[in-house]
Amino acid sequence: MTIATKIEESIVNSSWIRKMFEAGAKLRAEHGAENVFDFSIGNPNLKPPKEFQAALEKVAADDTEGVHGYMPNTGYPHVRAAIAKTVKKELGADVTGDDIIITCGAAGGLNVIIKAIVNPGEEVLVTSPFFVEYTFYAQNHGAELKTVPAKEDFSIDLDAMEKSISEKTRIVLVNSPNNPTGKIYTRDELISLGKLLEKKSKEYGKVIYLVSDEPYRKIVFEDVEIPSMFSCYVNSIVATSHSKDLSLPGERIGYITIGPDTEYKEKLRAAMALTNRILGFVNAPGIMQRVLPYIQDASVDIDAYKRKRDLLCTGLAETDLEFTIPAGTFYLFPKSPIKDDVKFVKMLQEELILAVPGSGFGAPGYFRLSFCVADETIKNSIPAFKRVMDKF
Repeated sequence: MTIATKIEESIVNSSWIRKMFEAGAKLRAEHGAENVFDFSIGNPNLKPPKEFQAALEKVAADDTEGVHGYMPNTGYPHVRAAIAKTVKKELGADVTGDDIIITCGAAGGLNVIIKAIVNPGEEVLVTSPFFVEYTFYAQNHGAELKTVPAKEDFSIDLDAMEKSISEKTRIVLVNSPNNPTGKIYTRDELISLGKLLEKKSKEYGKVIYLVSDEPYRKIVFEDVEIPSMFSCYVNSIVATSHSKDLSLPGERIGYITIGPDTEYKEKLRAAMALTNRILGFVNAPGIMQRVLPYIQDASVDIDAYKRKRDLLCTGLAETDLEFTIPAGTFYLFPKSPIKDDVKFVKMLQEELILAVPGSGFGAPGYFRLSFCVADETIKNSIPAFKRVMDKF
């Protein structure tokens, strides 16, 4: 034995997303990139907005003494103040820079939050389907990720959620717009969830926090409201990043916002400043932090993702695949035509289509397609999908 047992197990059960992404690299080498239709990973294919490049060049040219030194673990104060203004405008929350912790993406932010709040042996609840890495984020801190199946339309099953909440529950984690389904939770269901958490918090004599993972907040295609969690439940914390809305997944920049009226806010601020440091992040990348004030209103071209969604949905509508058109994100989550979604994904792979089984998201019987790919990839994949579906 050379590595930790838990990590050994995690390698064996590691993300289907990465497995398919790696399979795609092999297939491209064998068949040519133009002949492989890789829908496996949510790696944005749009260029960052031009404002980003201009801001990056400006920041990189700054040779002020000490500019690359340490800063507070929560981030530069002037950057946090700029983010707070944006949060106030977008979410209607009266937050200040003190309520912002700049993090290494939303993934780093969620680890910071869980480490700060959850004791070993306690639980994080999430509705399934869910982003597979959540399991590891909980395990990183000795917590358990407990899943609660969604309703047939992927909305929150409040009755099931109530039955699942126990004295061990410390966080209910939501992701809207949702990866992998594209589902956007309504204000009414989030308010109802908030009332349930308020009731259960009183019942167990401790706060159950609602944590919202929101990297896809701006990737919405119809005139659909993305409710502010802070208006739905007082003890809410939001983690987000610019991996998707600015096409910067490799730069690892995001932030946490603690709700303006959240209980024990001062303790939460101190705890997250500490966990951001002791988890080894220390602080988010300094150059990227200094870029943020210049690009608060920037975004990739969301209409381009809408076009890709429509291309894929129109093409797949010519097959017998069942799916719901997603209102947000760049994912489609169709039903597998057979019960064994892993087997079906392997059948797709035989036609050089890379997808991810729904089992990897806690939802057997489905599969995920990431349509953040070239338009030609989508168009050229449709005959391959038809060939697979013709076998049924």
